[in-house]
Amino acid sequence: MQHVTLFDVAVLLAALAIGPALGKLCRLGSVLGYLGAGILVGPYGAQRVFSVSEAKELLELAEFGIVLLLFLIGLELRPKRLWSMRSSIFGFGGAQVTATAAVLAAAGIGFGLAWQTALFIGLVLALSSTAFALQVLEETGELHQRHGRLGFSTLLFQDLAAIPLIALAPLFAVAAVGAAANGMDFGSAATAIIVITLVIVVGRFVIDPTLRFVARAKVQDAMTALALLVVVLTTMAMQVAGLSASLGAFLAGALLAESSYRHQLEADLKPFEGLLLGLFFTAIGMSLNLALLVEKPLVVLALVAGLVATKTLVLFVLGVVREKLPAGQALRLGLALSQGGEFAFLLLAVGVGALVLAKDHADLLSVVVTLSMVATPILLGLDRVVTSRLLRPAAVPLTAFDAPPERDGHVVIAGFGRIGQVVSRVLRAKRIPFTALDISPEQIDLVKKFGAEAFYGDASRPDILEAAKTGDARAFVLAIDDVEASMRTAETVRERYPHVPIYARARNRLHAHRLLDLGVTEVHRETFHTALHMTRRVLTGLGRPEREIEHAVATFRDHDERRLIEDYKHSSDLERLQAKARTDAARLEQLLEQDEAEAAVAEGLASPLAVKKSVAIERGAEPAPVKAGQS
Repeated sequence: MQHVTLFDVAVLLAALAIGPALGKLCRLGSVLGYLGAGILVGPYGAQRVFSVSEAKELLELAEFGIVLLLFLIGLELRPKRLWSMRSSIFGFGGAQVTATAAVLAAAGIGFGLAWQTALFIGLVLALSSTAFALQVLEETGELHQRHGRLGFSTLLFQDLAAIPLIALAPLFAVAAVGAAANGMDFGSAATAIIVITLVIVVGRFVIDPTLRFVARAKVQDAMTALALLVVVLTTMAMQVAGLSASLGAFLAGALLAESSYRHQLEADLKPFEGLLLGLFFTAIGMSLNLALLVEKPLVVLALVAGLVATKTLVLFVLGVVREKLPAGQALRLGLALSQGGEFAFLLLAVGVGALVLAKDHADLLSVVVTLSMVATPILLGLDRVVTSRLLRPAAVPLTAFDAPPERDGHVVIAGFGRIGQVVSRVLRAKRIPFTALDISPEQIDLVKKFGAEAFYGDASRPDILEAAKTGDARAFVLAIDDVEASMRTAETVRERYPHVPIYARARNRLHAHRLLDLGVTEVHRETFHTALHMTRRVLTGLGRPEREIEHAVATFRDHDERRLIEDYKHSSDLERLQAKARTDAARLEQLLEQDEAEAAVAEGLASPLAVKKSVAIERGAEPAPVKAGQS
């Protein structure tokens, strides 16, 4: 932007910081917070800090946030996940987009729009706001209910549908306004195919080795820079071919969806994506022409009501008829996804650029989409009040989504060395899904050669844990070799996910005590059981009887595990621990002698007096005299 001052930067940062926070506090969501802040400081708002041209330039810059969003969507596009959810994603989601677009397109044609324009608008408005709807469903606790799961699947399909819609926008251009000029000739089509093929080949054979090379240096900033470089280069390649930058970003993400560095890339790009998306919505707020609401209030409100009613009705009918949802849940699903989406702002701008629709129509629809977002939490709140207080005051809360079988839960394994691999092999054999993380690129490459799979990532970082969906895990296996890294990870998991049980590997007693400090109760010393097994084999080789061996090993195990907890109480007093170690050693010796003596007496192999004499001699002392009558 020209002539940007520090004051402009301060105002923009204040909008990005305060807007979403106020939106959250008012239970309207962060998206509306960004939009509201943009409206306030934009050329149509009360403060008018930024001009129309500045708002336009800012919007062009902030569109990189959409590019990163599409890259991350592609990164999550794993074939196994899509296949497992194929019915709800492509069946229910596809039916919703098709039916909604058809109804809205028919209405547009009825208002005199060309069918191409009406169909494009119908498809654009059929998409809901992923960020907004998921946030609403999560805040109300409905995301894990059956209608919430259907809503998630529908939003995922809508995100996927937005990609070809962005790329194919010129095909909707009306002939009267220059569709031919937007059409691709044979040369352009060939160039596009060559570029896409080149991107796929480079992504498959160049990007992953490059990520591995940079990861070995263990410079976090270099990994972040490389992740951004991948997105930018792919986007540039698509623009050279005359294709959408968003399509390029999505394709780059999809290419890396099965990469070992997927979690790391997602964690590195999330902060940039969030900030740039916030900037995008703020710039949209600046660009919203609210004068239309003053000039045509009835038209705007009627369009908002029509959009919300159409999407709610379509989802309600599909939910009841296709998925057999109860009417209450189907209505909640419809209301939660009744708004226009964030892709609408981008698609409307693309449509104007491709001459699919006029700019005044795009401005009007942008205001309609924004107001439909405002209406969503209000309508959901009214529905909750009406259904809970007036129609069914004593009704049971909405039925939760049927919990999946226990074997469908996943486990996060942090550290994929000796212990992590053993755990993973058993889990795989039992068909229990897991996500394994390791900080060593060499280790990841090695285990891949033997058919195992792990992802590159520092498990002590909150964003990596979030990318691995630790909050939804049934268990967290802490098998990191480095003690300090293990402790950082344990602290983060305990703080952020206290409900997830931790099964921790401890290098030594001190490490075990530090884990106990954090409240980790499932602590397993890595060499303890191996040492016991070796001891058992040594005693066997020395010819000791099996009964004696098992008894000695069991006694030692119980004694040492009890001592671990007792020592923990004095872990900060080194002198006391040293003195206690000496007394504990003597105590263990007495226990073993006493247990062996009692076992011998019980089996009739020795008399009590003989046992007492033997024990005393081994200790280097004379046995006590036998009293009269003692045998």
